[in-house]
Amino acid sequence: QVHVVESGGGLVQPGGSLRLSCAVSGSIFSIYNMGWYRQAPGKQREWVARITKSSTTNYADSVKGRFTISRDNAKSTVSLQMNSLKPEDTAVYYCKATLVMVVTSFPVDYWGQGTQVTVSS
Repeated sequence: QVHVVESGGGLVQPGGSLRLSCAVSGSIFSIYNMGWYRQAPGKQREWVARITKSSTTNYADSVKGRFTISRDNAKSTVSLQMNSLKPEDTAVYYCKATLVMVVTSFPVDYWGQGTQVTVSS
């Protein structure tokens, strides 16, 4: 059993900041890539940022320079620092972890339940 739990969403004014966190727990052998996705109302889910086990990062063009992804391998957590937020950043943000469980030998993607981020004045 694996649990992926996001936290830190909320309402913020344009130009403000929020920090999302995601904790992964369970019978995990190794966590590979971790990432954040988002889904705005009426739109498809889109990729936001990714971080590898060695902390190499990639960002969608829409958030580059404003968002920073980081992870703590010892705690099995990943965070997303979001600065200079815009109304178009409003969405449900989802955490994804690609991991191998103790009882399996192949990587599987696990998703959190999502956390709402609303950017509005």
